[in-house]
Amino acid sequence: MIDDLRGLDVRAWSLAGLAFCVLMMGVALVLEHLVGLEPCPLCILQRVAVLAAAAVFLVAAVHNPVGRLWAALYGLLSLGAVGGGIAVAGRHLWLQSLPADQVPSCGPGLDYMMEILPWQQVLSRVLSGSGECAEISFRLLGLSLPGWTLIGFLILALAPLGLLLLANRPRSGYHWSG
Repeated sequence: MIDDLRGLDVRAWSLAGLAFCVLMMGVALVLEHLVGLEPCPLCILQRVAVLAAAAVFLVAAVHNPVGRLWAALYGLLSLGAVGGGIAVAGRHLWLQSLPADQVPSCGPGLDYMMEILPWQQVLSRVLSGSGECAEISFRLLGLSLPGWTLIGFLILALAPLGLLLLANRPRSGYHWSG
């Protein structure tokens, strides 16, 4: 099975990752526009992580390099974006697990903060969380949306790991004996 996966090229791994990013964003947009669930600031950061990974996968698929260095570079860049998404989704789940008396109070909206604060302060305030991020407005099979998003990011991590596996494959024609 591992040998079958090693047979995939950069384009195949990247297109698989890109397709999963499109699926994740499609679900998010359906939940927002058709179901009426407004994304909180942490949800928006998770979308940014999906879009960042999608951008890397798109460039990698179009480039479709043969070299192991490029596969490693695209694998590390996309894994960084996915890892950021995992961290934000984990933080979101943690906020949702807090008792009601420990939930941070709601602050100003993200749009307002983006207008008046430097991006570093906005990111810091968003990651510290707010009351709206701790609210659980939707569950499916007992999991809140950040839980499902975390699962999505863990599945999405398979594409960058595939690229890294590809980058670490033995060179053709090289056989180790001993």
